[in-house]
Amino acid sequence: MRRIDVEERRARLALRHRLVTETRAGDALTAARAVVVLHSSDPATVFLSTRARTTGFEVADLETELYDRRSLVRMLAMRRTLWVVPRELVEVVDAACTRTVAARERRRLEGFVETSGVSRNPTAWLGDLGAAALRGVEARGEAFTSDLSRDDPLLATKLTLGRPGTRWATEVGAGARILALLAAEGKLVRGRPRGGWTHGQYRWATREAWLGGAPNALDTATAQAELLRHWLAVFGPATETDIRWWAGWTAREARAALAAVPHEQVELDDETGYVLAGDVAPTPSPEPWVALLPTLDPTTMGWKRRDWYLGPHERVLFDRNGNAGPTVWCDGRVVGGWSQRRDGEIVFELLEDLGAEPVRAVEAEAARLRDWLGDVRFAPGFLPPFQRSLAT
Repeated sequence: MRRIDVEERRARLALRHRLVTETRAGDALTAARAVVVLHSSDPATVFLSTRARTTGFEVADLETELYDRRSLVRMLAMRRTLWVVPRELVEVVDAACTRTVAARERRRLEGFVETSGVSRNPTAWLGDLGAAALRGVEARGEAFTSDLSRDDPLLATKLTLGRPGTRWATEVGAGARILALLAAEGKLVRGRPRGGWTHGQYRWATREAWLGGAPNALDTATAQAELLRHWLAVFGPATETDIRWWAGWTAREARAALAAVPHEQVELDDETGYVLAGDVAPTPSPEPWVALLPTLDPTTMGWKRRDWYLGPHERVLFDRNGNAGPTVWCDGRVVGGWSQRRDGEIVFELLEDLGAEPVRAVEAEAARLRDWLGDVRFAPGFLPPFQRSLAT
């Protein structure tokens, strides 16, 4: 069994995720494909993650792919998370993960309708709500949730999330919930945001109008194997635990997908990992490198077992729910955190001694990021206390 040690795993990460100069992408789509899909829960992450992997990147480059060419598509998928997905993988991701998420979300929403006292027949009521939402989007072409709720009172109906009468109960508009569900079910797509690239309120459009035609109905097992093949190509070696966590699959689904993909076992430091068949050639070490990766970057969030690149820093740099804040990387490992202050300054704090040369490289990268951002300010939705303290 081929052994891949920690240093080689870090080299593979750097080269395959295009985080070093010699492998930087020439365009936004290639950068996205380098990590299979991009996290989009925080809208700024998509752009900052792409910038970190692309030479000469500008915001308009990614906006062109998202909204003009539509080669990248926002969709709910793995772990009920919002992602930006290359167009050729949309049907694969849908069949492999989103269908299950959508079915679960519909059941939850039916429960909210019933406990809110809106209807004793939540299935029928949601059918009427969904039909009203689709009519509204079709009539407008593209529309924000607020536009549609003003057009049709049914979409403005209030639902209670959480147990009524408790401090966890919150009221939301039914329109917001049904539109997100219809998108998960492949009927709607998120389009351009309100405001600039750091904003997370998106216009809704029908899938047919945005992407053209009906989606291909792929078999779930086939799609899961295809998604795993793409993922192992850039995230391997990975353990079964990593596969299950990243995709949000059951153990049975992960094992079935792995069995359907030609692969090889490799020896990691303390367990068995998997790579694609033939992907065992030694990986050369890249030149020394540093990177400032954003909140929920796909590399930082790529594996469940993170000791080999995160060391003892998870409790500091992640929040209690396991969401990564902005991280400082050096030669394939996380060494600190960073944040943007109100005046635009990029500040960082290292959690270990790197030596003078790497520190100067981090300082230079922070300055480049500050200059690239210019007057843009962003406030990540997921910012652990450590990084939040840097910002203030």
